[in-house]
Amino acid sequence: MNNVKVHITGVVQGVGFRPFVYNLATSLNLKGWVKNTSAGVVIEADGEKDALDSFLQKLRDDAPPLSRIDDFHASFGPGNGFTQFDIIHSESVDGAFQPISPDVAICDDCLRELFDPNDRRYRYPFINCTNCGPRFTIIQDIPYDRPFTTMAGFPLCPDCEREYKDPTNRRFHAQPVACPVCGPKVWLETKDERGKKDGDEAIVEVQRLLTEGKIVAIKGLGGFHFACDATNAKAVTELRTRKLRVDKPFALMMPDIETIEQHCFVSEAEKELLTSSARPIVLLKKKPESTITEEASPRQDWLGVMLPYTPLHYLLFNNSLFTALVMTSGNLSEEPIATDNAEARERLATLADAFLMHDRDIHIRCEDSVVRVFEDNRKSSIENCKSIYPIRRSRGYSPFPVKLPFEVPQLLATGSELKNTFCITNGNYAFLSHHIGDMENYETLKSFEQGVEHFERLFRVKPVAIAHDMHPNYLATRYAFSRAERENLPMIAVQHHHAHIAACIAEHGLTEPVIGVSFDGTGYGDDGAIWGGEFLVADAKSYQRAAHLEYFPLPGGDAAIKKPARTALALLWSLGIEWDDSLDSVKEFCAEDQVTLRVQLEKKINTPMTSSMGRLFDAVSALAGVRQKVNYEGQAAIEFEAMADSAEAGQYVFGVESGRVRVGSAVEALIKDVMAGIPTSKISARFHNGLAEAARETVQKISSETSLRSVVLSGGVWQNITLLQKTISLLSKDGFEIYIHREVPTNDGGLSLGQAYIAASRLRG
Repeated sequence: MNNVKVHITGVVQGVGFRPFVYNLATSLNLKGWVKNTSAGVVIEADGEKDALDSFLQKLRDDAPPLSRIDDFHASFGPGNGFTQFDIIHSESVDGAFQPISPDVAICDDCLRELFDPNDRRYRYPFINCTNCGPRFTIIQDIPYDRPFTTMAGFPLCPDCEREYKDPTNRRFHAQPVACPVCGPKVWLETKDERGKKDGDEAIVEVQRLLTEGKIVAIKGLGGFHFACDATNAKAVTELRTRKLRVDKPFALMMPDIETIEQHCFVSEAEKELLTSSARPIVLLKKKPESTITEEASPRQDWLGVMLPYTPLHYLLFNNSLFTALVMTSGNLSEEPIATDNAEARERLATLADAFLMHDRDIHIRCEDSVVRVFEDNRKSSIENCKSIYPIRRSRGYSPFPVKLPFEVPQLLATGSELKNTFCITNGNYAFLSHHIGDMENYETLKSFEQGVEHFERLFRVKPVAIAHDMHPNYLATRYAFSRAERENLPMIAVQHHHAHIAACIAEHGLTEPVIGVSFDGTGYGDDGAIWGGEFLVADAKSYQRAAHLEYFPLPGGDAAIKKPARTALALLWSLGIEWDDSLDSVKEFCAEDQVTLRVQLEKKINTPMTSSMGRLFDAVSALAGVRQKVNYEGQAAIEFEAMADSAEAGQYVFGVESGRVRVGSAVEALIKDVMAGIPTSKISARFHNGLAEAARETVQKISSETSLRSVVLSGGVWQNITLLQKTISLLSKDGFEIYIHREVPTNDGGLSLGQAYIAASRLRG
């Protein structure tokens, strides 16, 4: 007999790996054991050499679908005389850590049992098995065993315990396993306590309330959702009023692919994302005949749609009269999503007509992920050309790590102000957090702090340094200063747009300098100005600013961001273009306010300078008459892009000279078209076409000076698929190798990865 010792790291806990090993070993007549440790999965097996070789091969090739093997080490020796194969107790290894599986959508087997009247879990809202169910949101510590989850308070009944201990059962060592006898329960709370219902009655009553146009707060996997009938304009409008969410699109849930195809155009790649185990919200083109109310996504031709991902969701749609539900975060606008029952009763009492509660605690809040498909016809020009293009990376993806090309110190990167995520590093892993949100209030800061503490405990990180954005007033930066002072840690300031480019560099494991095109909304620049239209020559350590959008003033700072008409008039003033009274942006101000604004600009009163591409989009959107005020980030640019005529070939000409992208001639041409009554669809297309050409020309000039041929596109403006597609098309024709985000968002949600990677690279020397 021979013996093999195997150590495997990666996502190998909570995904059925030990049962897989057990059944594989017994099928090959091997003897020995397998166990979880906080450093991975460890196996010892005795057997014939051929059987052991087959065992090692199948461990790699046939691993469970939710697993991901990162490192695999095997060593042979003499047999140990084992007499059977066992799963033995987990072991905690001091200082060791492992990646953790995200929460996973209900599998087909559990879904079939859910609606089988003969199954003991028939219509049980918490049915799960080794292949599906909660993971990240219920884990309190590693190794991933039931005592370290929020299921610890639900002792297994004899039937569940039998399944849990049966190696041939797919619930073998499934930590969240439960049934109606021993597991969590659901109930409905209304303002009329006499209407309180439990179990299946509660779910049926929720269906009735939704069909009547009510708003129900539903406790889910990572927090509460607000749900209402997405075809009921009155209900959706009422939800907007209560939630203080004026125009920002709501996420929708539909019961199946067939229903989604009734309302949206769905490609094969989009279908693949919709039905994946992550079950993200996918941005889909809306069909003209859709009955989804316009109020769900005002002035948009895209809908954010997801399929049900928990048993409870499927039960809500079963035998119901509605085909689509708004399923949006259970919070007041800009606050963190509610997770705790008592917290929900307090914070959401005036927002919901009823509460569908359950008693399985959520240890860490986790919002739905948002993605879209970006497939390019010139796939050979894009490295690692998967179809996914992340917008918000959270449930279903977090805390999957990004694997780095080298070992890094233990670091914390605190991210940015908007769309905040943080990132911690250990070994060669970068663990990007779930979506935290906009760091603009105390509640979100507390959620951030809780998340950092949780990640550091799970992944055994004690930071040796903290990376942060250069902006001194961001809450995330102030947290970094406070903690660094408290723990005597060094701090590493990282420029915002360098971090964007570095995040994409880290994703693709690039080692040579690149031309980084960072088009963004707001980022603190080295000169104190607000950057955002940047062309950098960069690597993971440093950068040079090779070119940028020409500066223009931003009167009032944030006030201009919220009112693009201000930015529009400031742009005209800086270019020496008169404020024509026929322009909508000029009409937005009375004569007295125009004088005040002009004085502010001339005397430079609270008027920072900006090279922001996001603010340029705001300005031209306002000049084109699309949007003079906004009530959510990027609204003007999003609506401007939505109007672009894909058949329009004309373009406005930008000037590229002396490291500046000049906008004067393009803005003059745009205003001329506006005053001539040219359709906004053509104006939008001509602006996008001209800007893509300007990006190409600028990249060409930098390449001629540096000989660099790799281009990285990162920053929130690259969520504009029209601009992205046109720019990639032009750069591809010139033979550039183009890199875009496929694992983390191109917006500020991916920024902390770049901060961590830059800090690690600098510390390496």
